[in-house]
Amino acid sequence: MSDLNRGIMKFDGADSPKLVTISTVVLLGSIFALIIWALQSAYAVG
Repeated sequence: MSDLNRGIMKFDGADSPKLVTISTVVLLGSIFALIIWALQSAYAVG
C-alpha cells in the first residue's frame, strides 16, 4: 500500500496520477480564486 493511500484517502486508486492531478488543479484553482476575490474586495481593481 502506498503512503498516499492512507489517512482520509482510504480507497483504491487514491494515489493515481490522474486523481492527484485533478486534486491539485482544484486546490490551486480555489486558492487563486480566493486571492483574486480578496484583492477585488480590498482594492478597487477592475
